[in-house]
This record gives sequence, structure tokens and C-alpha cells, in this order.
Amino acid sequence: MDKRYSKRRRVYYGVAVAAAVCLLVAGTASCGGMGRDSRKAAVKPKITVTAYDRANVPSSEGSVTNNKITRWINEAGPVNVRFIPVTRNQSEQKLNALFAAGEAPDLILEYAPQIKNTFIDQKLLRPIDDMIEQYSTTYKEILKRHPILRKKGTGKDGRLYQFGRINETIPMRGLFIRTDWLEKLHLDIPRTTEELYLAAKAFTELDPDANGKRDTYGIALSGNSGAILNEMFGVTYPDYVNRNGDLVHGWDNIEAVTAFKKRIYDEGLADREFWNDKNGYRAKQDFLNGKIGIYLDQFNVPFAFYTDFYLPLKKNVPDAQIDVIPYPVTPVGQFNPIFVNPIQMTAVVNAQTQNPEAVMRYVDFASSEEFMKTMYFGFEGIHSQTQPGGCPKVTDMDKLRKEFNFGAGDFGMLTSPTLSGGCYYSKEKLDDKEPLQRYVKQMFDRNSDYVNFDLEVAGPTHAEQLPQPPQEIQAILDQTTRHASVDGDIWMKAILTPDYSTLEARREAEAMWEKADGRHVDEWYRSFYANNRDDLIMTEDIYQIFREQRAFQKKSPMDAGQTK
Repeated sequence: MDKRYSKRRRVYYGVAVAAAVCLLVAGTASCGGMGRDSRKAAVKPKITVTAYDRANVPSSEGSVTNNKITRWINEAGPVNVRFIPVTRNQSEQKLNALFAAGEAPDLILEYAPQIKNTFIDQKLLRPIDDMIEQYSTTYKEILKRHPILRKKGTGKDGRLYQFGRINETIPMRGLFIRTDWLEKLHLDIPRTTEELYLAAKAFTELDPDANGKRDTYGIALSGNSGAILNEMFGVTYPDYVNRNGDLVHGWDNIEAVTAFKKRIYDEGLADREFWNDKNGYRAKQDFLNGKIGIYLDQFNVPFAFYTDFYLPLKKNVPDAQIDVIPYPVTPVGQFNPIFVNPIQMTAVVNAQTQNPEAVMRYVDFASSEEFMKTMYFGFEGIHSQTQPGGCPKVTDMDKLRKEFNFGAGDFGMLTSPTLSGGCYYSKEKLDDKEPLQRYVKQMFDRNSDYVNFDLEVAGPTHAEQLPQPPQEIQAILDQTTRHASVDGDIWMKAILTPDYSTLEARREAEAMWEKADGRHVDEWYRSFYANNRDDLIMTEDIYQIFREQRAFQKKSPMDAGQTK
């Protein structure tokens, strides 16, 4: 075994299997929380916290800042929180505006490292070492057991800036296909992107729903589907790929996926207005109404996929049959789906916060098992019931979906499910006794079984694990991403414009990159990858964590679910 890998494995993997023992016992001193009655009796301090707004809150449930989840947080928690909405796909713009106006929240929940790192460089964020030392119990214990969280949250100045969590690491996305349409048209499961194209063509032109109309699309290109096609061809932000042990700019990969999309678009095999379906809502509705044959989306939360995709599809089109399939071989190679980031930094503190103790008390609460259990399973006795083995079980799926699905994952960005045994692994919310739920669990397991450990994922590791570049490097990336990156307007022009080829787009994108001194960026990433990769959690490390977490889950449910 490579000694460098062995060293990394020892450092990083205090993370998964050893985490079978529960750290966090809700409502006791060891959890860093007071009993619920004493919390209610105390005068609670006030703080502000961001909340992602995905425009998906049912009207009956209020708003993203005022709903059953936020009210529970304020009733059960040690502080009163005013949530500040941040549009999910415009968080950078919103946070910049809030800081500029002097109105940034005390605690900022944010996934994107480039956003947080820029704020650190601008000295807009507060180091949190002293807060943890003086005021924390729960998060301090998590750091003690998993020092990799301290390492990943430390800035270039050696001070700790970010709170984080330990995730279940699994393939994050899935490629879904209508297998009943394949059977009807006598087609096999696509193994290459050429076969995927041929399936999309047949699904569009050969009336697979037998209604006598040409009203079906072969494949979706908007929203998550477009981004996952990029990933299928091995490219993700910031557009670097591992080639023969070196990190290189993925121009070949970007050109190849753009050529695939252009071919689909030119032949009318996808919605001709896909470019205007920014969040993929229209494509999702077409898929759920049985009008799209190949669809790509998130598949790391099987309960959400069941409630938001599979169940509505079966209600709308009872005879529809789908399956998840491996990513096909592309002209530039074959890749695994990217994985959920196993060690993820998710929160930072405004440098101007007036009450760091209150912020720390909230972080402790949001890191506790009590908080996690509620985000995962809703309210005891209403949405779920604890079973004799100690694990909760969902008892009202529809109510949980309606009242929690829209935001529990985002409000739970500080929870670490693998720290509390097997109860909180993602498929545990689905019931084997219910046929449709059982099938989603089977698809979910198949998606993990498809992982080929000899293949890379898009990029050399999860994008959030890449190093923080210097300001001048990040500035070049920020300047060029909207135009020259895989989803930039240059490449979109190649898809939409008949007389503008992908080769011309590549020349234009490379010229812009060159003019912006992009070669400096290429050299910085290449040098870091060559000389400092031991400091990163690489793809092989993520694969190892994935293997060990899967092995842990295969223990008996009683063993996996014991958290005390």
C-alpha cells in the first residue's frame, strides 16, 4: 500500500466505523444542553442565522423563515433565532449584499468553499477557536474525536474559522431511465454515450407512450440533469481533470460534453427551451408526467427521491418503470458519480457578531442528536416512533414529506449522522414492507454497487476538498467562470447556435482563459496537486470511507442502531 495513502487513511478515518458510538445524548449535560424545561424558563439570547431559500415551501407550511421547523428550533433550542433567507443559487450575491449593508447574519450556513474563503480573506469572518474553548461542550467533543474537522476548518493563518460535520459518503447523483420504454422499443441498457443518444432518439421519435403523438423527450438537459451530464464526462468546478497522474484543464472533457448536448439539442431530443428552465422545474414536471425517458438528479437522499420523484411518477403514470444505471462510457473515459463530501465544512461566524456565546450555544444544539433526530424523522409521536432497537421509524410519510422535506436538510447542515450509529443512514427512513419504498432502496443500493473503484470521479476529488487558492488565483476564476467554464455562455452559445461549432467555442474559451492569465491558475493547481496532495482528502480516501461505512451498515439492525 502507498505509504502516503496509508498515512492519510489513519488521519482521516477516525471518521466512519469508529463513529458507531453515540457522542450526543440529547437533554443531558454531556450534550451541552440544558433540559427543555429549564431552557424554556430562561431568557434566551437572540441571534441571526441564514436559511437557504429553494422556493419549495408548501403554502400551507408558511415560509422558509417561519414554519414548523423554525418554530421547533426556537422552542427547543437555547437561543431565539431570526432566520435570514438566502436564495440557494444566488447565495454569493445575497451574502455580499448583506455584508456591504452591515446586515450579515451572526451565523452563516454555506456549502461553497470559495464563498467562505473569500470572506475569510476579506476578514469578514470571526475565528472560532476561543468560542469553542470557552462555551462549547457538544462541538468541542466532536472536534476531539474527529480532529480532521479542525484541520479542514483552519484558514491559511492557522486559525479555525469553520464548523463542519461528518457525512455518510455515497454516490450523490443517479442516471434514471424508463426501462418500460426500453423494453417496448427493444433497446438494451445504454453502456456508452452513443447508445444513450440512440435511446434518447428512440424515446423522442418512436412514440414510447403509445398515444399517437410526438410529445415525449428523450432526455433532460436543464437543472441538475445538465450538471450531471458534465459530471458523466468527468468535469466539474473548477474544470480540472486527473490525466495520467497530472492535473490538467479539462478542455477535452468540456468540448466532448458540449458536443453531446449540442447533438441532443439540434435533433430536438430535449426541450428546445431547456436553457430557460434555470432550476430544472419544467423538466422535472415533464419527467413526473411521463414525458421524459432519461433523467438525471440527486440520489443521495432516497427518502426525498421516493417522495418527490418516484411516488409522484407512479401516481401520474402507474405503469411507468424506471431504474438507475451506471454512467456510460464517454469519448473521454468513464467516471463514477461524485460522492457526498464525507468531511464537510458548513458554517462560519460573522466577525461583527455581538454574542459569540449565543452563537456557540446554537451550534452545539444544531450539532446534537436531538436536533439531528428531529431533522431526519420529524416529531416523535407525530411523524415517527422510536422502535425497540432504539431507532426511530417514520409513521406518517405524507405528513413528514409535507412538513419537513422542504428544509430539514438545510437546517440540519451541522448534524453528523454517522456519529450516532446506524439509525441515521440515508435509506433507514424507507420501509422494506412497502413495495414502492423497497424498490427505491434497491435502486439506491444498486447505485452504490455500480461504483468502480478503478475509475475517477469528476475532478481529482470532491470540489469542496480542493485547496483554497490565493486571492489572485480565485479572482481569475471568478472573472472567467461565467464565460469559459463548462456551463459558461461561450459553451451555451455552441449548443444553441447552428453555425457555431464546439471547436470554435473551445478556441474562444481558451483565448479568454489565456487573456485572463488562466495559465497561472493552471500552473498553481498543477503544482499543488503534484506537491501537496497529501494535505487533501482525495478520491481514494473517499472510496475507503465509503467501503467502511457500507461494511458498518451490513451489521445487524440492532447493532447498527445502538447509539447509547
